[in-house]
Amino acid sequence: MPNLARLAEEALDRHGDYPSLWFEGTWHTSGGQLDRATRIAGGLRGLGVRPGDRVAVVMANCPEVAQVYQAVWRAGAVVTPVVFLVTADELRHVLADAGAVAVVTSPELVPKFGDLGLPTAVVGTPSFDALLAAEPLPVADRRDDDLAALMYTGGTTGRSKGVALTHANLSSAGAASRAASAVPGLTVGLTALPLSHSYGLLVTVGGLHAAEPPVSVLQRWFDPAGWLALAEQHRVQVAAVVPSMLVMLLGQEPARYNLETLRFVFSGAAPLPPAVAAAFERRVPQARVLEGYGCTETGGIISASPPDAPRRGTVGRPVQGVDLRLAEDGEILVRGPNVMRAYWGGAGVDGGWFATGDIGRLDEDGYLTIVDRKKDLIIRGGFNVYPRDVEDAVTAHPAVAMAAVVGRPDERLGEEVVAFVELRAGASATPEEIDAYLREHLAATKRPREIRLVERIPLTSVGKLDRKALRALL
Repeated sequence: MPNLARLAEEALDRHGDYPSLWFEGTWHTSGGQLDRATRIAGGLRGLGVRPGDRVAVVMANCPEVAQVYQAVWRAGAVVTPVVFLVTADELRHVLADAGAVAVVTSPELVPKFGDLGLPTAVVGTPSFDALLAAEPLPVADRRDDDLAALMYTGGTTGRSKGVALTHANLSSAGAASRAASAVPGLTVGLTALPLSHSYGLLVTVGGLHAAEPPVSVLQRWFDPAGWLALAEQHRVQVAAVVPSMLVMLLGQEPARYNLETLRFVFSGAAPLPPAVAAAFERRVPQARVLEGYGCTETGGIISASPPDAPRRGTVGRPVQGVDLRLAEDGEILVRGPNVMRAYWGGAGVDGGWFATGDIGRLDEDGYLTIVDRKKDLIIRGGFNVYPRDVEDAVTAHPAVAMAAVVGRPDERLGEEVVAFVELRAGASATPEEIDAYLREHLAATKRPREIRLVERIPLTSVGKLDRKALRALL
């Protein structure tokens, strides 16, 4: 399986040069995108980036994100995508843990970096222009098992940890996703997913495997009214979303827009309430909402609902190349070419089988239903929120003695973050004051939207947080 930079060259040879990406009023051609990537790669090499080095990419969606990803792969280096919503503290942790040698970012995000001593190229400034002025760089030779991306995801304990994904992991995930979702003749897609998220990266890499020339309409970030207007304007045929996006789209009365070309909406990254899918299909009758399942450790995909299959209320069947079985307790175990090599700095996957931490069941036809999560993971609007990360931030407040975080069901976002807080003896703080503190120390995607002051945090008999008792209070 070729490395990701060679896949881009093969895609250009297969489809030719054509308008492939629309962004904020401008069309970008496939050839132009690849040409810029070859020059950025040369610029990165001039900064000292060598094969195997990690390069952090911290940007909202824009054409430069895909250009830089391809440039990093072309240089033989490792993309380290970082969601632009992270705080400065979280960003510094990722950069230090990854051992990043360079950063590419946007002007508005520069203040988050401080004085890190890393070469930083900022889009739209002379530093990024200098990258583009470099001589094109040929594709560096890389093996299938060489690292291509280091994706950071939260852990149930401690800070976020890196998921080490190889060229084979990402390429096979993209190929499987494309094979599971592609419908001949449907080539115009709308993307508002963060390209720094595993789901957005999956969609990006999947495009490299397209049999027909794919056209992407890209939003900088999700805006429901803008999404619907773009779908109408560009006669969009397919789109990838998280469930909370569907909820917000329903709030915009999609029937007011001409969406006659929209055929399939693929939902992932969080549980999809059946009522939300049904409501969208009632408002946009010719469209079908299809749910899939995956995680960062599997390149973003494990199963998908076939476009031509009847609705079952499941997350579909395992995609090509993926083996799936259930442990005795129902935990979903998977193996395949898309499964990560290892956590960064940690052990590899035991026996080739990755334990997802999710509980599921399989029907007689091999369709998977997600029953529950084994971990305490909260999925808020498609983003993973791990209680320990939030609890650490809350307890850093000088008035807080202890904090416990759980998720409660939320119609719009799937789940919302709730923090129970026990104050230090003699200390005082209001929920509003704690929230103001967290705005400076925690990403918006993780920040609790409800803070409850309690006299005592309930503990189990062995002194652990009793999350079951807390959930009973919701």
